[in-house]
Amino acid sequence: MKTTKEIHHLYTPCTPWLIFFFMMSAAGLAAQDFGFGFDDEAGAEETASASVSRPASPVKVSGEIAVELAPYVHDFDKGDGAQAISYWDMVSGKLKLSASGGNVDAYAAFNLSIPAFSELWDRGPDLSDASYTPLIMDEAYVRGFIGPVNIEAGLRKLSWGKADSLGPLDVVNPLDYSDLRNISDIQAIKIARPMAHITWNAGGFSKLEAVFIPNFAGHRFARDGRWAASQFSDMSSMEEGFSMIAAEKIAAMGTLPVDPATIASTFNGVKTNLMANLGDNFVFFPSTGGLNYFQTGLRFTTTVGPVDIGAQYFYGNLFLPDFTVGGIDTFINDLFENIPDLLTLSYFGDPTLLSPQIKYNRYHQLGVDYAQVLFGFNLRAEFAVHLTEDLKGDDGSVRNPFIGWSLGFDRDLFWGINANIQCNETVRLLDSKVGSNPILDCEAGTDPTSTRFTVHLSKRFFRDELETKATVIWDVENNDCYVIPGLAWSIRDLAVDLSAGVFAGDESGDLGQYWENTFVKVGVKYSF
Repeated sequence: MKTTKEIHHLYTPCTPWLIFFFMMSAAGLAAQDFGFGFDDEAGAEETASASVSRPASPVKVSGEIAVELAPYVHDFDKGDGAQAISYWDMVSGKLKLSASGGNVDAYAAFNLSIPAFSELWDRGPDLSDASYTPLIMDEAYVRGFIGPVNIEAGLRKLSWGKADSLGPLDVVNPLDYSDLRNISDIQAIKIARPMAHITWNAGGFSKLEAVFIPNFAGHRFARDGRWAASQFSDMSSMEEGFSMIAAEKIAAMGTLPVDPATIASTFNGVKTNLMANLGDNFVFFPSTGGLNYFQTGLRFTTTVGPVDIGAQYFYGNLFLPDFTVGGIDTFINDLFENIPDLLTLSYFGDPTLLSPQIKYNRYHQLGVDYAQVLFGFNLRAEFAVHLTEDLKGDDGSVRNPFIGWSLGFDRDLFWGINANIQCNETVRLLDSKVGSNPILDCEAGTDPTSTRFTVHLSKRFFRDELETKATVIWDVENNDCYVIPGLAWSIRDLAVDLSAGVFAGDESGDLGQYWENTFVKVGVKYSF
């Protein structure tokens, strides 16, 4: 997709009343003799039952404060060292609040956004405007236990499937791609969504889950700046598609009484006018906050001997938007009906005749997963079929059905090295029905397959206090990659990290386009 100038970018700011509401809720739990306690991991799945009473424990506040310096190497090469480091980005943090009793858990987490605070500082401390608070809601939910049934409601990050790095079954939460420096931290880049989640622990290591999400949000991308994706800002495919249609129309009309140079000059003016107007029209995305964008799913997991298996159904929207342009024939016909004005460069078409269509495709997913330890390998596999509304493959405004699969393992190798390797791939079905014009078909000019390998190698030293690691993400079709070497040292609550990020390969690829964003990062983090 190469026509949008901006991508929907929605943050959920935390306001002071949210913190007040959470603390009052905790106080209410205490008044009902529920007691208090905390989860070590916000996203961990619970198997507790209300039939087992947990002792009361005090409210606990935890979190982390980090200081990082992450300059971009190529900015120094260009003599722009002052822009290589954003000092407001140096400090980050996370605040976690949670309370639990015999029947109820409550959890809230907030990310500290110093850039948001810097904007507040520049504008002045207007306490009546909560949109500039440095605290941004990450998760907040309440969980109740009724026998073997757990009921959750709130802003939640939920992981489905067994793959380690974003397999095809992990479809509940969109991802934040507005900054790729932490792309290997899956939990960090997930965007929490409001949802109701019910889990029934059926016994015998079996579990049935149901989720309902009342609205929808797609993947988050940077609007502009160094991390803006070219797929959403480059409009060259629009120009190409328009030129293809215009050329067909001219050929059908036969020889025009003008020379080719005049025709070329005229259509360059038409394209310039067309692109300028379409650019303004394409900044608007459909509103996805209503119930007409609801999503729901059902997942069952169990253990049969040494094998963990699962199956799921999900009905929702694809996280990436697709678009076409309606009315293109009307636009071209109108253009040629005004041939005299057109060839005297006094008429460049009427863009209001066009109707850009930007939407998130609906789909049904049927998937299965598998995990087993076999010959020392921790194997994990997922497979899913995605059925869109274009079951014939000939509707250019809708993405074709496709399958997705994932296969991975982790294993300790020689010299204490641990390897974690995973391959993800999607395969488009009915590919022969995809058109060649990017204006008329949202999948025109794209590969029928998308294959990505993720490799993580690590080794620990000195009683596991020092870890050397390296992550490589390789996109096969794009022939580009992202290499993230690192060195981490931790003693109790203090961690020091030295890492880098190097983008390489085809500069037109999803990863290779960021080759100028190669960075080095050193950081210190304290957890409390």
